[in-house]
Amino acid sequence: MNTAPLTSATPDDLPRPSPGRTLHGRLPEDFLWGVATSSYQIEGAAAEDGRGASVWDTFCRVPGAVADGDTGDVACDHYHRMPEDVALIAGLGVDAYRFSIAWPRIQPDGRGRVEPRGLAFYDRLVDELLAHGVAPWITLYHWDLPQTLEDLGGWPERDTAHRFADYAALVHDALGDRVQYWTTLNEPWCSSFLGYAEGVHAPGRRDMNDALAAAHHLLLGHGLAAARLREAARGPMTLGVTLNLADHVAASASPADLAALRRADGLYNRVFLDPLLRGSYPQDLLDDLSGRGLRVPVRDGDLETISRPLDVLGVNYYNHHAFAADPVTADEPTYHAGTRFVEVDGERTAMGWPVQPEGLTRLLLRLGREYPGTPLVVTENGSAYHDPRTVPADGRVRDERRVAYLDDHLEALARAVEGGADVRGYFAWSLMDNFEWAEGYRSRFGLVHVDYATQRRTLKDSALWYRRLLSER
Repeated sequence: MNTAPLTSATPDDLPRPSPGRTLHGRLPEDFLWGVATSSYQIEGAAAEDGRGASVWDTFCRVPGAVADGDTGDVACDHYHRMPEDVALIAGLGVDAYRFSIAWPRIQPDGRGRVEPRGLAFYDRLVDELLAHGVAPWITLYHWDLPQTLEDLGGWPERDTAHRFADYAALVHDALGDRVQYWTTLNEPWCSSFLGYAEGVHAPGRRDMNDALAAAHHLLLGHGLAAARLREAARGPMTLGVTLNLADHVAASASPADLAALRRADGLYNRVFLDPLLRGSYPQDLLDDLSGRGLRVPVRDGDLETISRPLDVLGVNYYNHHAFAADPVTADEPTYHAGTRFVEVDGERTAMGWPVQPEGLTRLLLRLGREYPGTPLVVTENGSAYHDPRTVPADGRVRDERRVAYLDDHLEALARAVEGGADVRGYFAWSLMDNFEWAEGYRSRFGLVHVDYATQRRTLKDSALWYRRLLSER
């Protein structure tokens, strides 16, 4: 456990866990606690030290693509403020810090030439974390594909999977002597379907067959990279992949709505879970796609590569969805054909997402039941609210709703563990306010407030609450 000193007082009126709740004795003794970020969302320095352009650099320049025309050019300026940020992380008392490597910072063109200044930054970051007693948890891909590879076809091209494996090996060669925890991909559903089918994320393309090819090649890239990392391991390694998964429910018990739920679950959850953990795509999903002239470009041997054993499955959970049948769109070549979202009653975050902590319990129990044998870690969980742009005069950022969200979801996690789910850790999303993709800087997920004009960091009440929770373990 990290033992960094607590650097500021905890206010007496800070909210405490709900009456009767405690995590003590309900989670494994070696349960891992952390916070998480991603490279494009916090680093800035987009054109410094040889970094190449990513698809997000390009997408942010498309008029109307990102709220308010925001970009990640500066973001939280973490590239220049890394030591300060690591000290802040350590001061929270976490065990681990999950961060991603910017591929175009390592290989500006996505292949070939390596930029030593990019590797040097992450080398310093790893050493700084270890010096503070915080374990580095590396994610190799959190959506910032080098633009050069996108110009050659991007993830719909099979070659991109091989380029990813080469890049993963380069990073491991530089950092693998000190880093135990490795995640290949973060949320491939977003990379493929939001980026290549819906066009609302980079690279902004709209072709369902391209999205399916991207999803498959992301999985193939995972498998190829995992093999390279295993072969090169120089010590203990915990290797996994992170999926954004949701607890899906049907809007009613009608056969049509239950069929819509099955289709939606196939293209949100099982399209990645089954190849990774069962070595096959769901047959009902393949049948649905084939009926609409769509296909997954699987070649012989691909599924064996994809389904090599994992040490851990990362689970990103934010909300759940209710689905109903939509016969009007049944034959469309889109991922949501024949289904529609149904509004769920109750509290919502600033992203419009329903707050459903009980969905986390159900999801973790389902994973343990239907995909047994793979330990789970909640690698992202958090909530966005419209926190003030500047810190109030008294220096407090009171974010009671975020505290309640964390409290409720950790209780939900504990209930899943008590029900038999093998959950080994939890990472709060996110460490600090940051660039929130197509939402720009409108919504704030951070435990730490960032004044973007001054780059000043301030612990919100949620950070103080989380810090106290960890100090009382």
